[in-house]
Amino acid sequence: MERPIASPEDPLVLNGIDGVTGQYLVPPIALPAAAEVAEPGENTAAFEAWRKWLRFNPTRLPLDIAFDINRNDYTQAGWGVVFAEATPDKVRKALEPLIAHRHSRVTESDRAHVLAYKAGETADQFLERHGAILGDIEPDRVPYYLLLVGGPEAIPFDVQHSLSLNYAVGRLSFDTPGEYARYADSVVAYETDASVASHRLVSGWGPRHLGDRSTELSADHLVLPLFRGADVDQPPAPKKGLAAKVRYASREAIEDDATKDWLLSQFHGRTERPAVLFTASHGVAFSANDPLQRSNQGALLTQDWTGFGAMAPAHYVAASDIQDDARLHGLVAFFFACFGMGTPLHDEFPLNATRSGEALANAPFVAALPRRLLSHPGGGALAVIGHVERAWGFSIKPLGTLRPTLHPFQNTLWKIMSGIPVGQALRDFRDRFASLNNILLTHLDANTSNGKLQPRELLHRWIERNDARNYVVLGDPAVSIRHKNLQALP
Repeated sequence: MERPIASPEDPLVLNGIDGVTGQYLVPPIALPAAAEVAEPGENTAAFEAWRKWLRFNPTRLPLDIAFDINRNDYTQAGWGVVFAEATPDKVRKALEPLIAHRHSRVTESDRAHVLAYKAGETADQFLERHGAILGDIEPDRVPYYLLLVGGPEAIPFDVQHSLSLNYAVGRLSFDTPGEYARYADSVVAYETDASVASHRLVSGWGPRHLGDRSTELSADHLVLPLFRGADVDQPPAPKKGLAAKVRYASREAIEDDATKDWLLSQFHGRTERPAVLFTASHGVAFSANDPLQRSNQGALLTQDWTGFGAMAPAHYVAASDIQDDARLHGLVAFFFACFGMGTPLHDEFPLNATRSGEALANAPFVAALPRRLLSHPGGGALAVIGHVERAWGFSIKPLGTLRPTLHPFQNTLWKIMSGIPVGQALRDFRDRFASLNNILLTHLDANTSNGKLQPRELLHRWIERNDARNYVVLGDPAVSIRHKNLQALP
């Protein structure tokens, strides 16, 4: 029997579980109440602030990279590293092996750059200062692949989001120069040492908690069809699954099997090493003044969780669970979880009439778990993809659709598994962000009566837009799975 999909009239369930209380971070909100704050009055300061907020991240322009440049090849499309002006010299030096490696492979010397970001700049101001125009990609001015160096307090998340509309963007953010050096050395080794290899294997993991609409949706209508090739009410169809399309082996743990031990086995496995790992779960979150926030925010809640009202470290996978003997070298991971990649300063989904978001942290930061994976002393992951802020079910079931859509997730994972650079793999989510931005700006346009949204529809579109925007790449956006040394499984 098919498990029901949430109705558009159901209350809004905000993803994320409180790491102390074991309850939802924000209680479910009835749609009529939420719709009342979807559109503030046009003469209010809140309305103007909202209009500017939407326009801060522009829509994707029709201009693009030159037709004779392969955007899937950084050696043609160009590669650049972007340092905040205040970046310590030790951090710059730590990344020199990676910079030299990339520059040696870019075919045109003027398409390899070391760029500076000035505090307070928007994305378009940064591009204009370097002689580029947002949307008009000229690799000899600003390369297509851009690696931002530093946390969001140095280069804001908003700058990363905006650049990602037209460029392939990643970020590195560590606490010490040594971590930057370990990541740089890991990438260079993976791309130059034939002995570094992993299996032609993709693994999927998705807990499903009783009475929790968020994980019911992600397990039944995302992880299960991706890995078994059929909806929850249909028998498995392996030939239609994610792995069969690109001739990978597949392993999955869904619902009762999605334990902490199983997920840790994918990080520490000796007999099998997945090249790609996809997870869908709640992210654990803590208040701004909780001492565990920096170390555990965005940790992955497992099936071991005993339910609402309970919470313990045994219920989630955090950075501290990744031991020094983990086998991560060459891994690309995609975590669909709240705060899985990082936390902004303020709540970006404020459901109140003033649209003022409460402080989520004392300062914005990148999550500890992906930082641990990327800088692992035994050889780090190539990249980790996921969500800044909350991850919403609208990514799986957009407004107005009768059934969930897998296309953005499928295409992202297929591209990665096929060897396309990770920074290019997120295009589907970027295009959705741009499309939703257009819908909202049309609604706000005082010069037309077309495209106006009803309050509930407006609320959904606003959340969908922010949700699509917040997918990011941590790691060098030019990294890719190297097929020639992937080991097939029997």
